[in-house]
Amino acid sequence: MNIRGIRQDLLTLLIEMGRENHPNEFVALIRERDGIMEEVNLLPGTIAGEDSASLFYDMMPLDTHVAGSAHSHPNGVLRPSNADINFFPRTGRFHLIIGYPYGKRDWQCFTADGEPCELEVIA
Repeated sequence: MNIRGIRQDLLTLLIEMGRENHPNEFVALIRERDGIMEEVNLLPGTIAGEDSASLFYDMMPLDTHVAGSAHSHPNGVLRPSNADINFFPRTGRFHLIIGYPYGKRDWQCFTADGEPCELEVIA
């Protein structure tokens, strides 16, 4: 799966989800179509708190279009924690961290091994 970008409206939604859930984290899966991330998938049973958010892996869809995940860092740190590095490979290849104060530039994409990667925002 080659991911070329993310839809602007999806990125706007994820930033708003971070803002609405603050001071708690949120976590969701991201689906792609034709190499573009364009849909959020909220799983039943997701647990969110001020220090972490987790999902039940058994609730993940058996879907070849899951590109990765998105979650928030209410502390504003836009780099993965050790827990994130363990989480990323289980949920896809590309992962977004949305950080406080949840502005247009308060996000970063990472590969499953935690390396930063560029992601084009597509209108």
